[in-house]
Amino acid sequence: MKLISWNVNGIRSVHNKGFLEWITRESPDILCLQETKADISQFPPSILELEHYTCHASSAVKKGYSGVATLSRQKILDTKKVEKEEYDSEGRVLIHELKDFFLLNCYFPNGQRDHKRVPFKLAFSDFVLDKMNELRKKKPIIITGDFNTAHNEIDLANPRTNKNTTGFLPHERAWMDKFMAEGYVDIYRHLHPDQEGAYTWWSQMNPSIRERNVGWRIDYFFVSEELVKKVKSAEILADVRGSDHCPVMLTLK
Repeated sequence: MKLISWNVNGIRSVHNKGFLEWITRESPDILCLQETKADISQFPPSILELEHYTCHASSAVKKGYSGVATLSRQKILDTKKVEKEEYDSEGRVLIHELKDFFLLNCYFPNGQRDHKRVPFKLAFSDFVLDKMNELRKKKPIIITGDFNTAHNEIDLANPRTNKNTTGFLPHERAWMDKFMAEGYVDIYRHLHPDQEGAYTWWSQMNPSIRERNVGWRIDYFFVSEELVKKVKSAEILADVRGSDHCPVMLTLK
């Protein structure tokens, strides 16, 4: 089973940049999208009509903001939001139940340059972790999406100059430590412990930033410990364009 996650920075925007050709070529079993920036009624019809795929979406009340969607050709038994208004109103999470595991498609909040939303981000993160621990009593867990945090210095090009930047603040990184201590494995880093230059997001302030690979790894697949043995590979598809993020991929045996 091939799972891909991608912050598309606008579903309508990425649709105009070869998205359909890419998904046809890559043919994931499940595709989790973040920052769709659209209600499902605004999705390009050609995406909703993709053969063999069903689409689930959670959109923000605020127009053109946030939002997650999942395209799946695997049978999904049930789909829920987190059922907390302040998070569901921003289209932050979809929880899917499949035969052998739960899959969470998440778009974690950005703490903002002035750090004003860091408390909201951390509260959201704790809420999602509590939800995961409850679900895990029934089945193993896979969570994917844009976490908006680079965990360790190896996960961004300029750690020293970003120590006071949201996405690399000590308390944001400490939450990642806590999260992993609960038994969730950053599967890319588990399989590629020393891989440098492995990034999933590049600022759009200057076109050369991506060309020079001055990036951050903030998009992840985490699996609960009991699923590690079921993982075949975890990859970063850095050559895929169309967004300021690139897709990440998990293949299960």
